[in-house]
Amino acid sequence: MRRIITILAGLSVCAGLSAQTHYVDSDNKDMLRPFTVTGAERTEIVLPQVNGYNVYKADLHIHTFYSDGQVSPQFRVSEAWRDGLDVIAITDHIEYRVHDAYMAEYLDVKRHEDDKKVDFNVSMRIAQKDAPAYGITVIPGTEITRDAVTVGHYNVLFSTDNNLIYDDDPLVAIRNAKAQGALVMHNHPGWRHTDMVPSAFEQKVYAEGLIDGIEIMNTDEFYPQAIDRALQHGFFMSSNTDVHGATADEYLARGYYRNMTFILAEDNTLEALREALEQRRTLAYSYGMIAGEEGLLKDFFNASVTCRVLQANEDGTKRVALTNNTSLSYYLRFGDDNPILLAPFTTLRFTTGKDGNLEFVVENMWMSGNGHPQMKI
Repeated sequence: MRRIITILAGLSVCAGLSAQTHYVDSDNKDMLRPFTVTGAERTEIVLPQVNGYNVYKADLHIHTFYSDGQVSPQFRVSEAWRDGLDVIAITDHIEYRVHDAYMAEYLDVKRHEDDKKVDFNVSMRIAQKDAPAYGITVIPGTEITRDAVTVGHYNVLFSTDNNLIYDDDPLVAIRNAKAQGALVMHNHPGWRHTDMVPSAFEQKVYAEGLIDGIEIMNTDEFYPQAIDRALQHGFFMSSNTDVHGATADEYLARGYYRNMTFILAEDNTLEALREALEQRRTLAYSYGMIAGEEGLLKDFFNASVTCRVLQANEDGTKRVALTNNTSLSYYLRFGDDNPILLAPFTTLRFTTGKDGNLEFVVENMWMSGNGHPQMKI
């Protein structure tokens, strides 16, 4: 009998818990709603302040159905907010627009072959209209798209009128963008290439000073040698999704944050973001890896991880605790030992050398084609 009573009591508790998962709708008392459905939720990605600057999470290369993307500009804004971003750039292609014919058919109008009758600023304006409600900053831009191997693809950022950029000659198109005061970023420099040797066209636009930044990472592609190219030419480094579908399918379903460019700026305004890009205060993030200039990587790590002494030993060594205060993971290698994961919001204990210093390499940080920052705490 006692066992039966115990089982019944357990069932009663389970039933109570089950009932608490739903509530009565405020408008219809005969309808229940689950507590878990509360609308869109934002993934908060915690990053440190670095050298007095805020770190803004940006995606500077995304597409909508106004070129060859699959979603609307409004969706791109809400998606960015849900993914934890602060900044996006709408960079629809000028030359490649696969949906134009369908749009013309839907509107029952004759499709104009004259590109001048197409307003290339529309998708950006739509996104900018929705962005303030999400606290998202939208950088105006577009993409100049030619043969990936011989010419390359280039994102125009901070454009003033995308309608004035196109030219049959891609070099002239890039010059048109620079004439507006825009910044130009070389996209996925290794895509469809068999190596990382710059093409003749790429060398020409570099030499002419037409390029301001370069993608170190694009989707799931990482080009370590592009770090060296950025350092050589003074480019800001970037990591972007180049997303055409939904980031939920390409990143979240795999358990990763989307690609991001970390921009160290005073505030989230177009003026401050542009100044940060011009001063190359950026880091590239993709699938747990972070790439950038050595000094900035070290400053970012030191701002992310705190160290405190737990015990001082008679031989000069110390027992210390490293605490990761961010949403990112760090892979630390001490000497020739196997790397150790310092996961987000966790603390690990280590023993220093007899000089009291803790020395290690952060292996998921890249400061060159084959180099990782050496830390000494």
